[in-house]
Amino acid sequence: MRACGVEIKSNDAIICIMSKENNLYDIPHTRVQKISLDNAGDAEQVKKFQFAFAKLMEDYQVTHVQIKGRALKGKFSGGPIGFKIEAAIQLISELNVEILAGSFIKKELSKSQVNIDFRDTGLKQYQEQAFTTVFAYFEAQNYSKKMD
Repeated sequence: MRACGVEIKSNDAIICIMSKENNLYDIPHTRVQKISLDNAGDAEQVKKFQFAFAKLMEDYQVTHVQIKGRALKGKFSGGPIGFKIEAAIQLISELNVEILAGSFIKKELSKSQVNIDFRDTGLKQYQEQAFTTVFAYFEAQNYSKKMD
């Protein structure tokens, strides 16, 4: 299975694509590390963002997307553009999209028996949260399979 972790920051969807087969993780080199929504007030720009994201997922054969959840209100809440990005991704019918809470990600990382040093991944520093999101998703899948 191939999945994509997403962290939404201001008007960018920062991504990390990862696959796992036979307990081996693979992070393919992607042509872009983030996709931006230039003008959230323009419906055409939102459609363009959605198309670009869907095309990237199709090209890399991604079926599952995990978005790192953000607070809806309060000091650390996400901005309105970020929620438009989130909705645009969620509405791509070909993808299974989940929002993962920060507490879920933290819990799964603490249970993980795999220790991957982020510096060894070859990813850019700003992709770290997207990486931990998709990694936590795979670790949760691992744990649920052991319970079955």
